[in-house]
Amino acid sequence: MEDLTRLFISPERIVNIKSNNLKLTNDEAHYINKVMRIKTGKEIFIANGEGSLWKAIKVKNDSLKISQLQKPYLFQQQEIYLLGIAVVIPKSGFEDILKMCTEIGIDFIQPLFSERQVNKNLNFTKKFLRWNSIINEAVEQSERLWKPSILNGMDIIEWLKRRDNQERVSISVTREDTCYDLNQWLKKQQEIVNKKGGIFWNVIGPEGGWSSREIDFFNENNNTVVKLSETILRTSTASINASSILNQWRNDLKLRN
Repeated sequence: MEDLTRLFISPERIVNIKSNNLKLTNDEAHYINKVMRIKTGKEIFIANGEGSLWKAIKVKNDSLKISQLQKPYLFQQQEIYLLGIAVVIPKSGFEDILKMCTEIGIDFIQPLFSERQVNKNLNFTKKFLRWNSIINEAVEQSERLWKPSILNGMDIIEWLKRRDNQERVSISVTREDTCYDLNQWLKKQQEIVNKKGGIFWNVIGPEGGWSSREIDFFNENNNTVVKLSETILRTSTASINASSILNQWRNDLKLRN
């Protein structure tokens, strides 16, 4: 495939395009003109985060013309096995988690709250806009055709209560020698995999560890706990490690099937 600059445009804006002409926002125009220095008449790729990729030509500094809007240059089906990372928001480093999990290939990112969380005073509406912007940039950089979804923040216990039978959840813990590691747990999901579908989650806890009340809830509700490493990992390191393990497992499945 050609090596062209990519620009992420939301599906809602793609649907509302008239006469194949896309009006750019000020930030998008700055990126195309000042950062990437795309000249008038040159092509770029437009991605909608839902599997479609189009070619577009710069016609003005603030507008593009999309070629064959009704017939994308490339379309990729969504993965059958979807991957999710649920992370108790750390004091710092969450934006790096968003960026790297997107690049690795995670499909859902769930911010969580817990009793021992350090950073509890968040302006969530403002943060959510910022987080989506970071994910969009990572989608462009990594050349993904499907944008991961970042979900509304929830308390860990309430979130676990809402999982359905199409979702399989593992919860990362430390200082626990009797549980599977994440790789072993994933290998045991073959029965679920054979049903063709579902979301496979790994949950990363707070830097202060899970509270006794949360641990009791996991045990009482038969939630699966796993290890990620023989060493104690920071939240950001654990998130990237778990994301890599999940994505490698899915890649191996596709090769076998």
